[in-house]
Amino acid sequence: MIRKSGNWVEHALRQTGWQPQRQVVALASLGFFIALILGALYLTQVASEATTNRRLSSLLAERDELERTNEQLRAEIARLKSVPRLQARAAELGFSIADRGQIEYLVVPGYHPPHPDTVAPIEVSEGPRPVYDESFAGWVGEQWERLRGWVDSIVGGG
Repeated sequence: MIRKSGNWVEHALRQTGWQPQRQVVALASLGFFIALILGALYLTQVASEATTNRRLSSLLAERDELERTNEQLRAEIARLKSVPRLQARAAELGFSIADRGQIEYLVVPGYHPPHPDTVAPIEVSEGPRPVYDESFAGWVGEQWERLRGWVDSIVGGG
């Protein structure tokens, strides 16, 4: 007849011949390997984070350099588009400022230049302007009466 033991783990360990010293060594080894695995995972995560941060820093530095270059190019374009510079360049190419007598206008029959459209026609009323004389207390009283009427119509009609 087999007796049921309250602690089956103790019974199993007693049958297999495990001794407390072996159990301690096995648990210590297991703990060491778990700590080793967790440490490796931690180091992997830290290395990945460091690599990402280094790449982000280099991208930010590159962005800043590109912004500086763009600003330098904008300044150069503004310098090249300045009126005195354009006048000097036109003089180099043989152009000169036209006098009134040298300007000829060309009239094209039937051509009507486009006029900007307005959204709505502007109407000016000749009558008296309305006068705003409502006070805040009057407005609140009016809103209160509307609310009471609405509630009465719901309660009374329901």
